[in-house]
Amino acid sequence: MTAGVQTIIYPVKDPERAKALFGALLGVEPYADEPYYIGFKAGGQDVGLDPNGHAQGLTGPVPFWHVTDLRERLAALVAAGAELVQDARDVGNGRLVASVKDADGNMVGLLQDPVTEK
Repeated sequence: MTAGVQTIIYPVKDPERAKALFGALLGVEPYADEPYYIGFKAGGQDVGLDPNGHAQGLTGPVPFWHVTDLRERLAALVAAGAELVQDARDVGNGRLVASVKDADGNMVGLLQDPVTEK
């Protein structure tokens, strides 16, 4: 199951310049400002800047679909012909991400947040 595209990640080469640009665009300060990730939340959208994105194969902005079972969705995409770019990995606190390319070379990201007890 998917909750839709809620996150867009941009690979950046100059994090400080990108942070200034997206801060001006979105009108908010980052909620996360780390050497490995800068994150903004605006209008229900999460916009991330990844200084390591180019090294991980990102060539431009990648929409990340929020899913409940990342490994299941990833397997379904690969079975449907997608090319695996980055296998499932934990990026901290149980948050999983993965990415594939479709037949036209478009990047598709998957994101699964950890299940929290209520």
